[in-house]
Formats: sequence, C-alpha cells, structure tokens
Amino acid sequence: MQIPFTPSPTSSLGVEWELQLVDRETRQLTSGAAEVLALLSPDGHEHATAKAELLQSTIEVITGVCTTVPEALADLARTIDSVRPLVEERGLGLMCAGSHPITDWQSQQISDSPRYDKLIEDMQWLARRMQIFGVHVHVGVRSPDKAIAIVNAVSAYIPHFLALSASSPYWIGGDTGLASARSKVFEGLPTAGLPHQLKDWAQFEEYMATLIKTGTIDSIKEVWWDVRPHPTYGTVELRICDGLPTIAEVGMVAALSQCLVDTLDREIDKGYTLPTPRRWVVQENKWRAARYGLDAQIIVGQDDVQPVSEALHELVRDLAPAAERLGCTEQLEQVHQVLDGGASYQRQRAVAAASGGDLTAVVDSLLAEFEHGSPVLLRSRPPQEVHGEPGAAGAAS
Repeated sequence: MQIPFTPSPTSSLGVEWELQLVDRETRQLTSGAAEVLALLSPDGHEHATAKAELLQSTIEVITGVCTTVPEALADLARTIDSVRPLVEERGLGLMCAGSHPITDWQSQQISDSPRYDKLIEDMQWLARRMQIFGVHVHVGVRSPDKAIAIVNAVSAYIPHFLALSASSPYWIGGDTGLASARSKVFEGLPTAGLPHQLKDWAQFEEYMATLIKTGTIDSIKEVWWDVRPHPTYGTVELRICDGLPTIAEVGMVAALSQCLVDTLDREIDKGYTLPTPRRWVVQENKWRAARYGLDAQIIVGQDDVQPVSEALHELVRDLAPAAERLGCTEQLEQVHQVLDGGASYQRQRAVAAASGGDLTAVVDSLLAEFEHGSPVLLRSRPPQEVHGEPGAAGAAS
C-alpha cells in the first residue's frame, strides 16, 4: 500500500482548537453547533475554518496553512469573531478545557454525520464518553522519512506538552485527582495513545495496510496517535495537548511545536540521526504528566529523574534560536509564565477551592479566561534559573 506524502517546503503551521458551547445560565455543555455552522455557511458547504465535531456542543476552529505563530493566532481570532455573536445570540458562551467540569457525557447529542455514526457503532461506550477537547498543531516537514524520524523523536516530549497543557482535572462534577483526565479517556480508543515506533515510511505504509486489510480501520485518519504523520498535509501533527482556555496558551504550544519540529528537521539536514526514546519511558512519563502535571518528576537518561517544569524551562532556552528564526519568541516565552503562574488544571482547582468546591465557578472562570484571551495566573515571579549546558539532551531517552 502506497501512501502519498505531500512535502512541506518550510516548517508551515496549522492549528485546530476544539471549543465548548456552554449555556451561560446552567453552565452546562449545550448543543448549538449545527445551527451556528449553518448560519456561517448558508450555502450548505462545510465552512473552511469552523467545523462540527463529535458532540453538537463543540465547534472546532482551524487555521489555514500559516507561516508563523502570530499569523495562525490572527487566523483563529478572525474565525472566533465570526462565531462569537452567533453563539451569544443563543445564550451560549465559548470556552475550552480538556474536559467540562460538571456536564455528564450521557446528556450530550452526537453530531449528525455518517462518520460519527460509524464511530459510535464501532466503539460504543468508548466513543460515547468522548466528552473531551484538545488542541492539535501541524508542522510541515520536507519528506515522509523525516516525518517518521521526527514523530519518534518528538514522542520523548509528550510529557512536556501534556503537563504544560493539562486542563482536565474534573469529570462529571468530581475531581479525578489527575491533571489530565482527558488523556486517559482518549487512550480508551484502540488506535489512540502513544505512536508506534516505526523505522521509515515504508514500514508506516505496511502497518497502515495491515490495519485496513484486517478491518481495524477504514482509513489512516482513524489512527489518533498523540503524535502522528499527516500525509495529506505533509506535517507532523501533535495531538497530545489538552484543550487550552486562552488563545495566548494556544500560541504557546503552537510555538513550542513549531520550534521543536523545525529544530529536529534541521538536525536531520546536518546529518544527525534523531534519537528514538525507549517506549516504556515515554509511557511512564506520560502517565506522570497526566497524574501530576507540572509537579511530575519525569525519567531522563538511563535512570535519573527531573522535574518536568525544569525540563520545560531548559527546552524553551534550547529552542530560543528557532523561535527567533520563526518569529515566535513572545509566544514561546509564554511557557515560562505558565510554569511560574500555574497551568489550567492548577488555576481551576484554585478557583474551586476559593469557592468552597463550587464547580460552576470553575466554568465561569474558564468562560472569562477565554474572553480575556490570556490566563489569569495564580502568581507572578521571575522565571527560575536553570543551569546546565544547552542542548536537547534533557529529553527522555
């Protein structure tokens, strides 16, 4: 089976942001996407940058092919400006987090689509409970074999992205004890989770052919790895991040993604072989990030551990030259602010604690943060000093 790959001549960028529609009175997830999208596209065609998702209480806003992070953020903002008044007319608000703090997934309506009908029929309970929301970032790469090598190398940074973006501590009105419940819910799908470690594009094609021939999937679009190659777009797609409440944080993970993939791509051009991390280490580190968020101690080297927050400070420092080259220094520096001021799961828990455990107050805080466009940080102090030699060696191996 041959899978054509459309190479990207540059480290182009595309962002997908899954937004929740919330009733402003009840604070519950509420259907409304079909009506809003119909008004956006009265000709009946699918809108270019606002799309339906599995639940009728979700609208996904996406960019076109962008060159820089600021360009991608401006693209997202234009679509949101079109969607917002149509949502507000219906008494709804827009927000985002990896999960909704209080809504029961059993109350949600599935979007009218043969694709989603089949997903529900095939996966049953596993798919029906997919009341989860994420941010996906595509970064262009120049060849299919590069895409496989970069997917393998980027998987070492899955815990970094997950801890930074973790925003789903609550599930149906209860505290899960996790920083990212979304990541564990999504792993329930048989073709989701960590990417398989493959040696080249030919092996990727062989693997996908086996899945299709055996009836596991109908198309490669049904393989929802945390990091995956996207042949049609010619990208490496990072799907690990929880839904982020603010456009500033979306810019943050977009910058981190673009800088990391671009740096790895250039390492290949220099003749270096990218490292493939030990899968069990990536799996353990992902769990630690899902459980403890920015307080996680991740495994590095052979048998050492490092605070993921420290690893993120180091990674931002190492990627600073790429950020300057790609025009996203400001967005990359947002990582330091979130590390020092609190990720979304921490901010949500702080709001709940201050309100005596009232999770409707958490919903209100998420609505307000989305409207404001930047996170309401818990504290503000200078970024911590990180010592050590520059380089990407801090990743799990």
